[in-house]
Parts: sequence; C-alpha cells; structure tokens
Amino acid sequence: MIQNYLTVDVEDYYQVSAFEPLVGLAKWVRYPSRVAKNTRIILEALDQHHVKATFFVLGWAGERYPELVRGIVENGHQVACHSYQHRLIYNVSRQEFREDTKRAKGILEQITGKAVLGYRAPSYSITRQSLWAYDILEELGFEYSSSIFPIYHDRYGIPDAPRFTYKVPGHAIMEYPISTARYLGRNVPVSGGGYFRIFPYWFTKMALSKINKHENQPFVFFVHPWELDPKQPRMKGASPLSYFRHYTNLGKTKERFENLLNDFRFIPLPCSSEKPQNSTN
Repeated sequence: MIQNYLTVDVEDYYQVSAFEPLVGLAKWVRYPSRVAKNTRIILEALDQHHVKATFFVLGWAGERYPELVRGIVENGHQVACHSYQHRLIYNVSRQEFREDTKRAKGILEQITGKAVLGYRAPSYSITRQSLWAYDILEELGFEYSSSIFPIYHDRYGIPDAPRFTYKVPGHAIMEYPISTARYLGRNVPVSGGGYFRIFPYWFTKMALSKINKHENQPFVFFVHPWELDPKQPRMKGASPLSYFRHYTNLGKTKERFENLLNDFRFIPLPCSSEKPQNSTN
C-alpha cells in the first residue's frame, strides 16, 4: 500500500478566511476557543491508528497554546507553519508576508526546539498573483510548501499546476500540492476539507484509491480540527455559500476520518531533517 501524506491545519473555527470579513484578527479574542480540544481529538484518533501526520499550526494559536504544540511533537508528529494571522497572501504586501511568516516560524521553533521547515499558505493562497511568496519562504529557510491547489475556486487555485510533488521552478523548495482526481479531463478536489464532508465517503475513497492504484502516486490529505466539532458556535452573518461550505456534515467528519485512517496508510510530509521514508511498503 502506498503511504500517503496526512496533514492537519491547526486553526480555530472563527479563523477561517470565509469569516474574516465578520471577525478579523482584532475580534478573535472575543470568541471561545475550541482549537486545543478539537486538535486533541485528532491526536487521539491518530494514536489509536498508529498514524503520524504533519500539523500546520497557526502561529497565533501556537503562541496561546504552546502545550498543545509540544503535545503534537511529543506524540511523534511534525510541526509546520500555517502563518501567524491567517491572511490571504495575495491580499498583503511582501513585507507584511515576510514579517507574518517569520513571526510564526519563530514562535513554533521556540516552542518545539526544532527547525520548522514546512509551510502551508492560509486558504492555499499561493496563486499566480502571489508566486513571489516562494522567494520569501526560501529566504526564511523553508524546505517545502503545501500551498497549491490545482483547481478552479473563487478564493484559490492554479488549475494547470502539477498535481503531484514538484520542485518549484527557480527555487530549492519542494511543493506538495493538495491532491485532485481526474474526471472528464478536469481536476476534482477529493482530498479533504469541505470536499471530504460534502462528497459521500464512498466517492472520496474511490477517488483516493484511484490516485494510489491507477496513478501509483501518494495523495496529500488535509483536515481542520474544527471539522470534527459539530457543536461549535454558528457564525452570524455568514453568506449562504460560506455557511454551506463550513457547516455541512460536521457531525459525520469524525467517523469518516476514522474510516480514512483504516482504509489508507499515512505518513507526515518528508523533509531533510527527518529520516527518509519509503513511499511504498
């Protein structure tokens, strides 16, 4: 069985990009945080299935819950960077991006005592208009990114980007794009997030199996801790589309996630500081 890459974006329910117009960084402290509790639910599930993963931690969350970050490392998982403020890259200046990323990386390294070598852009916001972000990521010492989603979407996506791991042109950084399946000549998102909750599990399993068995490639899967939390507060004023994307099937995610861990094999995203692992068994 191919070993796939399991990733967790550690952010709270009110920190998602869709709710930024309603909340914003200044109001985050007004909302009851559930990120530590929900992340521990994921950690328990991974422990039960003997699975290790990469946790892309928001610097803001790590700063407030350092014991959570230490717990991730103590459980044998990899900690990577998910920015500090969760701002879309194409909406900030290069200097703002550099300062935000450097701050988050420093916080996580201070907590873990290890180099943080992986990065994931908030809402996959490395797009054609923000490819300059790779210059700064390389400058700050990152070895890999998992920030490209090769699909059409209103907030992110580079539809014609490579579907599997590649070296970023002109850089030493490796990119691990979010996985898609090919249907009728188009890339279909099947590897986590709202797609995991909206599509029936049998379809997700079929599509991911196709990537492994027919294309002989590992897939990159992602999940957010809030997606396993059906009792989270509802955000007032969210658009119908955002409401649909965020809240659909929250009550089914934990069971589906357990099924996923049973049906596929997973490892963290690789980096040079770790012992090399084979992609197949």
